[in-house]
Amino acid sequence: MKVIVSIVMAALCVCTGAEAKSKDHHPPANQSGKFDYYVMSLSWSPTFCESHQTNPQCDKHPGFVLHGLWPQFQSGGYPQHCSTRETLTEESRALGVTVFPTEQLMVHEWQTHGTCNGTSAIDYVRTAQNAHDSIKVPPQLEPGGNKKAMTAQQIAKLVRDANPAVTARSLAIVCGNKELAEVRICLAKHDLKPIPCGNKVSSSCGTAPVQVPGVQ
Repeated sequence: MKVIVSIVMAALCVCTGAEAKSKDHHPPANQSGKFDYYVMSLSWSPTFCESHQTNPQCDKHPGFVLHGLWPQFQSGGYPQHCSTRETLTEESRALGVTVFPTEQLMVHEWQTHGTCNGTSAIDYVRTAQNAHDSIKVPPQLEPGGNKKAMTAQQIAKLVRDANPAVTARSLAIVCGNKELAEVRICLAKHDLKPIPCGNKVSSSCGTAPVQVPGVQ
């Protein structure tokens, strides 16, 4: 009987240990303020506006725009729609429309990602503004009337050359339909300095050239 009990207890210990190890690889629950770093997404507006011509963004913002500042987990994944008592105040809305290209996008980003920031709405918007202002747009990627073919590697190099603190590991170039869609930069949670991206943040453009519409 003692032998049987020992075997059962050993099996339970093995299973419990395996379960604990498995849980370590899953992101934490959606708790506001519980995240590791940010991904800032800068959307290339000319590509977006090719299929969204009536969007208000397309009348005012011809180049890169702030798509979002997203709390992330180092292990991969991100929290969304976190429970918080904070709401978009009149002050945060007024600032938000100067940081994001449209009010609709700003509201969406707050509800989906900003609620997980662990701060008030105005502080989240200010953080997004500071993150956006910390990155310089390369002269070669200023808006214009041309369409150029570039590889993701060339685009990334232009961004890194204009922002020496940005490294290859803290940058991802995202494409859609063989066109530039977004530049994503990973930033530290507390000081917004570029840091290596966590799992599952990577470029999606391949090695072939992609089109960059509406560029200099």
